[in-house]
Amino acid sequence: MAGERIEVRCGTGWVPVCAADGLVPGRGVAALLPDGRQIAVFTDRSGTAYAIGNRDPFTGAYVLSRGLLGSAGGRAFVASPLLKQRFDLRTGRCLDDDDPARSVPVHPVRVRPADAGA
Repeated sequence: MAGERIEVRCGTGWVPVCAADGLVPGRGVAALLPDGRQIAVFTDRSGTAYAIGNRDPFTGAYVLSRGLLGSAGGRAFVASPLLKQRFDLRTGRCLDDDDPARSVPVHPVRVRPADAGA
């Protein structure tokens, strides 16, 4: 992943978020999108990148980027560092609560060469 960057879809375009090699597998980083939304960006051990909303819907705190990654039933998730609810990184669905209001938004993400145009 050296020489690559993580980009997230925002509106009608892609926004560079960070250098891909700046992410530690299993750990997240928070980023602010141009429209003011906070996201949490992760890579897993296989190098797959994910971006979800950073706000924990149970507490309202912007902390999901500080959660730990895991997997359950073949699904990658992040566990909130506060109350430990798990959020599916592909769908945003809370794995511990069936209420759709307890989901987090998912953002399309891609890994591109650092010198590539937008």
